[in-house]
Amino acid sequence: MCDTAGQVIRCRAAVAWEAGKPLVVEEVEVAPPQANEVRLKILFTSLCHTDVYFWEAKGQNPLFPRIYGHEAGGVVESVGEGVTDLKAGDHVLPVFMGECKDCAHCKSEESNMCDLLRINTDRGVMLGDGKSRFSIKGKPIYHFVGTSTFSEYTVVHVGCVAKINPSAPLDKVCLLSCGISTGLGATLNVAKPKRGSTVAVFGLGAVGLAAAEGARLSGASRIIGVDLNSSKFEEAKKFGVTEFVNPKEHKKPVQEVIAELTNGGVDRSIECTGSVEAMISAFECVHDGWGVAVLVGVPHKEAVFKTHPVNFLTERTLKGTFYGNYKPRTDIPSVVEKYMNKELELEKFITHEVPFSEINKAFEYMLKGEGLRCLIHMEE
Repeated sequence: MCDTAGQVIRCRAAVAWEAGKPLVVEEVEVAPPQANEVRLKILFTSLCHTDVYFWEAKGQNPLFPRIYGHEAGGVVESVGEGVTDLKAGDHVLPVFMGECKDCAHCKSEESNMCDLLRINTDRGVMLGDGKSRFSIKGKPIYHFVGTSTFSEYTVVHVGCVAKINPSAPLDKVCLLSCGISTGLGATLNVAKPKRGSTVAVFGLGAVGLAAAEGARLSGASRIIGVDLNSSKFEEAKKFGVTEFVNPKEHKKPVQEVIAELTNGGVDRSIECTGSVEAMISAFECVHDGWGVAVLVGVPHKEAVFKTHPVNFLTERTLKGTFYGNYKPRTDIPSVVEKYMNKELELEKFITHEVPFSEINKAFEYMLKGEGLRCLIHMEE
C-alpha cells in the first residue's frame, strides 16, 4: 500500500453539494498527510444521525460541498511527519473527537474532552494548515468532524485515530467509532449501575440500545425502555430491555409512570433522544437519595432544561457525557476487545448493508426510521 505514500490519491467519495440533496459519488483527489496526520483507506463505514442532521443543515452553519461520515473502520495507508505510533497497514478506527494526550483534559482521568481535538462541526479543514485535503479539479471539498469517512481514502489528525487489534472484523467494530461506544460508555462509565439495579433508557435507537446493552452487561435486574414508537419494543428485547413504556399511552407524565413501576424511581436513567422533555423526565424519574440520570442526546440550541431545585436537594444526580467518556486512543482498543471476548454483541445493531455506490439508500433508511445501523461496504 505504501507505493502511494507522498502522492495524491484519486478515489471515489460521496460528496454532499448542497443541503438535503442526494450525495454524489465521484472522483476526488486526496492529498498526502501533513505533519501529525494519517491517510486512511476506509473499508467500512456506517451512517449516524449526526451525519444526517448536518447534511440537512438544521440549526447550524451550513458548509458545502462536504464529505460526511464519521463511523468507520479502515487501514493506515501512510503517515505524515512526526507520526510515530502508527504505520502503514495498522487497523484503525477514526474517531470524531480526539486525544492529543498532552492537554489538561487528556491528562485527567475524569475527562475525554481534549482541548485540541474536541469535536468541531463548523470546521471543514485540517488543524495544521487550515486547508482541506480533498479537492475536485482544484476546488476544495470540506471535511466533516475531522474524519470524512464517506471517501475511499481520508486524512485524519493522528490524535483521532484508535489503533485496534488487527484480527477484529472491521465490518463489525467500525460501529464503535461513534454511536455504540457513546451509549455503552454512558452506562458503563458514567451511570455505573450496580448489579441488580433498575435502569431506564429513553430513546431506543442505536445509541439507546447500546446504553441498554451496557445495563445488561452491568447485570441490571430491570431495564425499562422508553420510546414513542411501540414497535421498537420487540427489537429492544434483544438488547436486554425487560419492560417498555410509551409516554403517549399514559395520561400522567412518564416520570410518574416509571416511579410507580419502580417503587419510587429507577436507580439509573440514560437519555438518548436529545428532546429536552425526555431529559427532564429522565432526571425526574430517578429515585431520591441515590438516583443518577445521564444525558447523552444533543438538544437543539434554544433548548432550556427546567426542573425544581428540590429534585437536586433530595439527592438526585444529573450528569452529561460525550462519546461515553471514552478517550479514543486509550480506551477504544479495550472496547474492541470486549467484542472479541464475546462480552459485547455488535451484529444485532447492523440491520441493513449497502455497497458504497448505493450510499443514498442508507439515508433513506434512516429518514424513514427503518433499522438501527446501515453498514456501507467501500469495496464492491
